[in-house]
Amino acid sequence: MKTILCYGDSNTHGTIPVDLDFLKTPFVASNYRLPWEKRWTGILQKELGSGWLVIEEGLNGRTTVWDDPTEGAHKNGLKYLIPCLESHAPIDLVILMLGTNDLKVKFSASAFDIAMGVGILINTIQNSGAGPGGKAPKVLLLCPPPLGQLTALNDLFGKDGIQKSKDLAKNYQKIAEMYGCKFVNVAEIIKPSKIDGVHYEPEDIKKLGKAIVNYVREMFKY
Repeated sequence: MKTILCYGDSNTHGTIPVDLDFLKTPFVASNYRLPWEKRWTGILQKELGSGWLVIEEGLNGRTTVWDDPTEGAHKNGLKYLIPCLESHAPIDLVILMLGTNDLKVKFSASAFDIAMGVGILINTIQNSGAGPGGKAPKVLLLCPPPLGQLTALNDLFGKDGIQKSKDLAKNYQKIAEMYGCKFVNVAEIIKPSKIDGVHYEPEDIKKLGKAIVNYVREMFKY
C-alpha cells in the first residue's frame, strides 16, 4: 500500500464557502465542512482504490511558516510538519497546497515571501527521511488559484491580497523547479467560489480531486 499525505489549509479540510460576519458570529469549522467522500481527498482515495491510503491533514487558517497572532501559533504549517510526517511515515507522496492564508493583511507577505515559505516546507519534507526506507517522500506542489471577489473575507485579505495571489503561480513554479518536484497550478482546473472568493464549490472540489488522481497516477506510473 502506498501512502499519500495531503497537507494544506481549509481547502484541504473541506471547508465550503462562507458568508457571515466574523465579528458577530463565531466560525465553527465543522459546520461548514463537506463530508469525507465529497472532499477532494476523499475523491482521491476513492479513485485510487484500496492499494492507497490518503491521509487528510487540512487545517483552517494554516500558513506556510507564519505564527498567526490572532488565531494561534498552531496555524504555522512548518511547526506541525515534522511531527505530522513522522507520525504517518513511511509516506510515498506529500501533496502540498498552502499559501492562501499567507495573503492575509496581518502577515504583510509578498508573493515572493510566500513562495519562499513553501520552499522551506518542501526542503523539510525532502530532508525528513519520512519516505519508504528512510528516503524522501515525493512532493506534488499545488498552487492555490488567485482569490476571487472577496465578500465576508475582504477585511482579512484586502485588495493587496487579491493582487499578490495572482503572482503566486509563477513564483511557486520556480520553487518547484528548484527542488525538483511536480507542480500544478490549480487555477488551470478550478476557481474560488463567488460566495467568498476563497473556498471552492462542491462541484469544483470534485473536479480538483479527479484531476489530482491523474497527476498521482502519472508520478507513480499507475
